[in-house]
Amino acid sequence: MDENIEIAESLITKWDSTNVSSFANVTSLFHADPHEAKQYLNSVRDLQAAMQHMVTENSSSEKIVVAQNLMQLAMKRLEKEFYQILSVNRANLDPESVSVRSSRSSVARSSTSDFEESDESEEDEFRFGSELDDSLPDVERVSMIAMTDLKAIADCMISSGYGRECVKIYKIIRKSIVDESLYHLGVERQISLSHLQKMDWEMVELKIKTWLNAVKVAVKTLFYGERILCDHVFSASDSIRESYFSEISKEAAISLFGFPETVAKCKKTPEKMFRTLDLYETISDLLPEIQSIFSYESTSTVRSQAINSLIKLGDAVRTMLTDFETAIQKDPSKATVPGGGVHPLTRYVMNYISLLADYSGALADIVADWPLNLQTPLPESYFGSPSELDDSPVSVRFAWLVLVLLCKLDGKAELYKDVALSYLFLANNLQYVVAKVRSSSLKLFLGDNWVNKHELEVKQYASNYERMGWSKVVSSLSEDPTAEISPDQARDCYKKFGAAFEEAYKKQSSWVVPDPKLRDEIKVSVERKLGAAYGNFYEKNRGGSGSFVKFAADDLGNYLSDLFYGNGSTGSVSSHLRGRRGH
Repeated sequence: MDENIEIAESLITKWDSTNVSSFANVTSLFHADPHEAKQYLNSVRDLQAAMQHMVTENSSSEKIVVAQNLMQLAMKRLEKEFYQILSVNRANLDPESVSVRSSRSSVARSSTSDFEESDESEEDEFRFGSELDDSLPDVERVSMIAMTDLKAIADCMISSGYGRECVKIYKIIRKSIVDESLYHLGVERQISLSHLQKMDWEMVELKIKTWLNAVKVAVKTLFYGERILCDHVFSASDSIRESYFSEISKEAAISLFGFPETVAKCKKTPEKMFRTLDLYETISDLLPEIQSIFSYESTSTVRSQAINSLIKLGDAVRTMLTDFETAIQKDPSKATVPGGGVHPLTRYVMNYISLLADYSGALADIVADWPLNLQTPLPESYFGSPSELDDSPVSVRFAWLVLVLLCKLDGKAELYKDVALSYLFLANNLQYVVAKVRSSSLKLFLGDNWVNKHELEVKQYASNYERMGWSKVVSSLSEDPTAEISPDQARDCYKKFGAAFEEAYKKQSSWVVPDPKLRDEIKVSVERKLGAAYGNFYEKNRGGSGSFVKFAADDLGNYLSDLFYGNGSTGSVSSHLRGRRGH
């Protein structure tokens, strides 16, 4: 025991930082002489063992007082070393470097490990490790050495009953690093709801984008790295590492994870849906890591805040979905779309829903326990065959929103005075809906049969348009275009047909079919039906009718090819035809 005290006294006195004139006052023990730093830690442990022995043998021994004084000097020295390592390595102990270090399977060696003895215990092996890989970057090498030196000092001070002194230093320095890191990531502390509601949405959206980028770095690097560093340095005491990780990170984490909840409490409008879903997806994706990093009981409020933000965001999305459905049903527009084209409501709703489908994972969670309250369930035929039916809550929700739109479009079609144009309007709008479903993630939820079923409805609407739009022209010819009739009857038919065709053409020249495929299909179908009837009549009665014949059989196709672009027609068909022939 006496020898242990003498060895400890020589080293502790040599590195007494209270001696202003000493070399030790301006030099780091761990940096200047790793071998001696190792001896210093061993001598402190031996001193502690000697003190414990003397207390049991003779608690009034004067040597105990000497040993206690030496221990206090040693703790002041180690406290200073601890502070210096943390301060000097502030950049090297950034969370990113610590995170990288944690991925190494090997443990860093300390600067004191050059002189390890062959009979090191497993604890010492963990503390000081083996030789560092020469391929390691300098920053990472320094980071690994600093971490292990900090652990060695913390172990020594904690085992000597001086843990509070080193953790106080640790808390001050590391908490400032957490706060500064979040500041540099653009995270603002405690944005109030009233402050957020006063901002323009563009400004709020900018803050959300900043938060989305920052929170991933904060969780995967900042808090993850701090947890690793704290666990490593204070591995000797479960209570200390929990307490001080909590004090370093809890306040900042609660503020960070509270931002989405504040956003969720803002006024709900359709334009905010997708950023709200971005927030939900991000929190949901990071939640396992958040729960792992903040697994301590003392950081349970951090986990609760993240979960509460997730719940509030889900509530906000459900509210906005309900409002969106109501907005479709109550769309006040009474104006018809010129030419029976695609209604702005159709474009808006389908673009909106197709974007929603890209958030199917988040929406599946949000609507899982939120059934659609319908008087009667959607029929299976609305989706497709049973083999491909996806009747999950999110699929039903998408199917219902599309159905609400289609029902609204039925009502808007009735605003057209011309029945043929109302059918063309329905064909155009349903074709747009089907095309959006086919080209987006919506198809995964509604199925191929849904698409095929509604494509047949488009064809039916187009057929109804043809029947209503061209029936007068077709009926102007006799039921049997090849039947024998007199020249006077033929001239009368030519007059009726020309007038009917001119009327239909002029009326429909301002009508539109935006989809090229549908436009061509309708033209081909009309030309086939009209051209066949008129062509047979024309061939049978082409002679002797003179100026009464306004159209040759081939002219019909030329006219029909100009339709459905919405160009309009200011003159008669016959004058237009003369102009074409004049070229």
